[in-house]
Amino acid sequence: MNKSRYFQVSLCVSLMGLLLTACTPFQHVHDGQEQNPTSRLNPNKQVDAPFPGWVAGLPKIQAPKGFNWRQFAGTHLRFISEITPPSSALRANIKEFENVTGIDVTIEQMDLESVVEKVGLEFHAHADTHQVIYADPYQVLAEYSNQFVDLNRLNHDPALPHIPGGVHDFISTQLAVDGYMGSDQNLYTLPYDSPTMIMAYRKDIFDKYKSLFLREEGFDWTPGPNLTWEQYYTIAKWINEKVKQGIITEVKYGTGEQAKQYDSLMCDFSNILAAYGGDYFHNPNMGYVGTFHPGPSALQSQNAIRAATFYQKLMQVADPYSISWDWQDLADAFAGGDLAMAPMWHEYSAMFENPKTSRVVGKVGWSLLPRGPVRSANIFGGTGIGINKYATPNEQKAAWLFLIWATSPQTEYEILQSKAGGETPTRHSVYNLEAVRKGMEPGTAESGLMPNLLPMKATLDAWKKQYLYTRPKIPNWTEIDTVIFTELEKMIANKETPAQAMNRIAQKTNQVTGEHL
Repeated sequence: MNKSRYFQVSLCVSLMGLLLTACTPFQHVHDGQEQNPTSRLNPNKQVDAPFPGWVAGLPKIQAPKGFNWRQFAGTHLRFISEITPPSSALRANIKEFENVTGIDVTIEQMDLESVVEKVGLEFHAHADTHQVIYADPYQVLAEYSNQFVDLNRLNHDPALPHIPGGVHDFISTQLAVDGYMGSDQNLYTLPYDSPTMIMAYRKDIFDKYKSLFLREEGFDWTPGPNLTWEQYYTIAKWINEKVKQGIITEVKYGTGEQAKQYDSLMCDFSNILAAYGGDYFHNPNMGYVGTFHPGPSALQSQNAIRAATFYQKLMQVADPYSISWDWQDLADAFAGGDLAMAPMWHEYSAMFENPKTSRVVGKVGWSLLPRGPVRSANIFGGTGIGINKYATPNEQKAAWLFLIWATSPQTEYEILQSKAGGETPTRHSVYNLEAVRKGMEPGTAESGLMPNLLPMKATLDAWKKQYLYTRPKIPNWTEIDTVIFTELEKMIANKETPAQAMNRIAQKTNQVTGEHL
């Protein structure tokens, strides 16, 4: 064959090979990923997810028929969270999610201040070091809402699983606080935990010395909606006196507070501020969906000054170590048997009922916080989890599967029973379970299995709008929070009068927000 003929044949063969290659329906597929995972989906038919152990009565995680739960296998997600019982329990149960999806999840826990700092630096750098974010509504979501994925987009995607039970299965106030910012147009997080500050008290002490107190002080000291903050002060002072006299030997002090110069101090004071009819701003209901325009500070009001005056007085009878305690330190002191009562995040119940961490097992009662001249106010501290918008598209979808699983009714019920932590659910469907209702009764088998349910009768009352307090949700709250607890610390140390402290907080707040009367 001459060279010309040989060249023509070779060229023809090469072109045929290229055409065949182009027409062949093949491309490299990564481990666990389909070439076109939506090609065989039927969004009109939903099928149950392959997670084990579903409980009758709870909405199930479902996906379109043909959905490949392992299409993101090999993806690595990092979830940054405050050190909380739910995150500890979730980490203990994470293999359940990883085994089904093939997605690897690392849960990093640290104090809230570190979470806020790390997330802020990450967002400013447009980085995706953490794809899943524990988004404190006030210190993270309010400032960085535009750095989160709008979860409505994923929830409405016909090719992805949807929120089991729908958004309406979440407790509505918690969905508003945790999930939205400025309006309810974009959903940034799903409710994840729900700590609420109510009153923890020693049932043994209140039962044993009830008659003596009634005889000497003239009123029934039983905790509940009729107890006032002034009466709470009287009780604390009376117990301190009886401890000094050697009559009461079970505790060291009547009360303790989380009054460290930190976010905990603002939370502790807020209960009394709202109970006295005060608030941080004149603009009402800013703690739910939140606002970008808070208006002027309201701390120069007489109600706020009266609340500050009482708080300063209350601190004089609290355990002296209170000025160095945050919420964890306060819980440790109560669990150690040092205090007769305290305003307490209710999710510490599991800690108090664990013989390895507590000396007060079986001795703790719970009630609404005392009322002031206006109402009983119980601050909400719940948080949602959201997705970093700088994550890759596949990471965002993998993170969505994690959010769906982590906040599902089934997972909430499992975590409620976890020995590694535990939480109180954010969903109506979980509270409708008979076992959960039984768990709210002391002495039942269910309460032993799920000790975080013991405060839930009081907590469910605290979640009613007439009792719930939500702090302002505004973009610069972190800076204002620092102003608040800094000036309150000066007031507690008698470096400022209550009126001076409130006036200075108001002035500095207006400087931060740019608002004025």
